[in-house]
Amino acid sequence: MPDTQSPGAESQVSSVLDPVQLEIIRNALIAAAEEMSVTIWRTSRSTVVREMLDYSTQVFDSQGRAVAQAARIPVHLNSMSVCLDRIARDFIPLDDWNEGDVILTNDPYCGGQHLPDFVAFKPVFADGVRIGIAATIVHHIDVGGGAAGSYYPAAQEVYQEGLRIPPCKVVEAGKPNQAVIAIIRQNSREPEQIGGDFQSQLAAMEIGGQALRKLAARYGAEVLQAAMDELQNQSDRAMRAMLRELPDGTYRFTDYVDDDGITDDRLKLECAVTIEGDRCLVDFSGSSPQAAGPVNCTLNMTASGIYCALAMLADGKVMANSGAYRAIEIVAEEGTVVSARAPAPVANRMATGHRVVTTVLGALAQAAPDRVPAAYYGVSYVQTLSTPDPATGAPRVYFEIEIGGWGAHPEQDGADALSAGFHNSSSTPVELNEAYFPLTFTEYSLIPDSGGNGKQRGGTGLRRAYRLDAQEGRLSGNFERFKVPPYGLSGGASGRPGRFYFVRNGQENELPSKLANHIVQQGDVVVLETAGGGGFGDPVARDPQAAERDRVGGYISK
Repeated sequence: MPDTQSPGAESQVSSVLDPVQLEIIRNALIAAAEEMSVTIWRTSRSTVVREMLDYSTQVFDSQGRAVAQAARIPVHLNSMSVCLDRIARDFIPLDDWNEGDVILTNDPYCGGQHLPDFVAFKPVFADGVRIGIAATIVHHIDVGGGAAGSYYPAAQEVYQEGLRIPPCKVVEAGKPNQAVIAIIRQNSREPEQIGGDFQSQLAAMEIGGQALRKLAARYGAEVLQAAMDELQNQSDRAMRAMLRELPDGTYRFTDYVDDDGITDDRLKLECAVTIEGDRCLVDFSGSSPQAAGPVNCTLNMTASGIYCALAMLADGKVMANSGAYRAIEIVAEEGTVVSARAPAPVANRMATGHRVVTTVLGALAQAAPDRVPAAYYGVSYVQTLSTPDPATGAPRVYFEIEIGGWGAHPEQDGADALSAGFHNSSSTPVELNEAYFPLTFTEYSLIPDSGGNGKQRGGTGLRRAYRLDAQEGRLSGNFERFKVPPYGLSGGASGRPGRFYFVRNGQENELPSKLANHIVQQGDVVVLETAGGGGFGDPVARDPQAAERDRVGGYISK
């Protein structure tokens, strides 16, 4: 939950800081986070990290409050401070974090998100005093479990999803715990990949630590901490200013998750956003009970989605750090799909996490109808394929995350097939995938007519297809928006939902949105079609010239 700031903090800051110093330190802290990000990008091994960029880096102050971050994954960055707080409160107190330590967890019920995401924190000291914490979160390609990539759609307990690491010192006083690292490698289908990516994660935090020590040497630890305090205070003031722009009231919206992969029942997310002056209460009471399948969110994950939606409404005026969330209160009943109890499975938590974002935005659209877009595709299209290495027989894991169309904005069309909302993924080049895996890609294109009609058109989804060249493979899919499409606003139409199928001997064979270890054969063509974004406004009011450009460009067929 949001932290608090002592009443005298701002006066203390002004006594040791001037505005020029503050701006220099602000940009230096952001640069430190970006240096960590570049380190991971340049030194990582797996395509998940190096190409998809599924990782994030952040800088915390000495008390464990987020201060600055690199431009990476919103779902990671909004949740890392809650994870750190949980570790310090319930497992390893901050006073026991010593120089040279690295604290690690991946357990969603200890502050993490899901098991492939390793969250690591490195305390940084200068002259024996803790001056900050460097942090990284990396999505590792495989940590065991019932399906390749540790996305097992049939899981009904977190125990089936892979290796759980409770908060522990994986490095202590500069000495790595080789037993823990060996356990991590031993439980992965891709030990060399996960081993290399983990070393990259450790190296990045050392780079962040060096940057913080340089700042402390230049300005002193007291000035550095004062600057970190003031950056959080600025974010607090900016978020409250944005909330004051909205009319007071309670705004309600409901959206749905298609199903949990175990049953066909829809899962309801019911949200009430109350604006009162410079405060915001987000209440998810009335949402469905936690699911049998792995689409559940922990409260940490749900809070991250709420923060993401409100930060999006702030139009870039709020620096994302712990201060930005002080004005936000969250209510979510434990044991629901948005606040699951252990040992509920959570591997595909993004199915519900994206829906948290679109549900909050749907409510906020009533308060700010001229600023909030229609629903984006709203799902991380995670697909994995396991095939044996032709030389060694060891399992190889093909892993991809695809995206769809943005929702149309009141002032412009939605972007076509571009990462949006809760994640910020890049696409692995087709040529690289074909070099690493026994696949041949046959199509990668936009889907005409998939964006919702409106005065402003929703962005199109995409079609991505590949042929399996190995003898056999095990295919898993963790998708959404196949049944409940992305909504339109102000009379705009919904986007077209997604689709998953394979073609064998010229025959299309439909597959469900959640699929575990389906056997595909040599020559089968696997096809994923992602959802388009919702439209905004009455389609009759669309500019005829814009419609003609869409037709000529192939975005619409008629």
